[in-house]
Amino acid sequence: MKQNDLTKTFKEMLLQEKFSSQIGIVQALQEQGFDNINQSKVSRMLTKFGAVRTRNAKSEMVYCLPAEMSVPTTSSPLKNLVLDIDYNSSMVVIRTSPGAAQLIARLLDSIGKSEGILGSIAGDDTIFSTPTKDCSVKKLYQTIIELFERSL
Repeated sequence: MKQNDLTKTFKEMLLQEKFSSQIGIVQALQEQGFDNINQSKVSRMLTKFGAVRTRNAKSEMVYCLPAEMSVPTTSSPLKNLVLDIDYNSSMVVIRTSPGAAQLIARLLDSIGKSEGILGSIAGDDTIFSTPTKDCSVKKLYQTIIELFERSL
């Protein structure tokens, strides 16, 4: 089968949010007729497409693709993952649902320096985001609040 078919099938499978392991993804792709797929190829594809492990609606840890890396809409599930946003003199701290911090941090980092985000560090449910040298912490806080305000 073609690489385009593999990519399409891979993305469709991750949208189902039911695969908790790379081996499970390998087996499912092999069942779809992709015989020369292995765990290391799946690992590279997960990295290439920015997939992360997060909790699905059943609270199971699964691989999923981030929704579009753009500003979440008011109905976006990403907005529902942000629980609290606060700041101090050096950084903004964002609390998320368990397992969601890496996904939200990736979103913030994709917005980038033009919006005042130098970088973000994510744990399981907490993100530390620091501003660029030309942006105050308070301004960065306001930028992040505007992204997620309707969900708080």
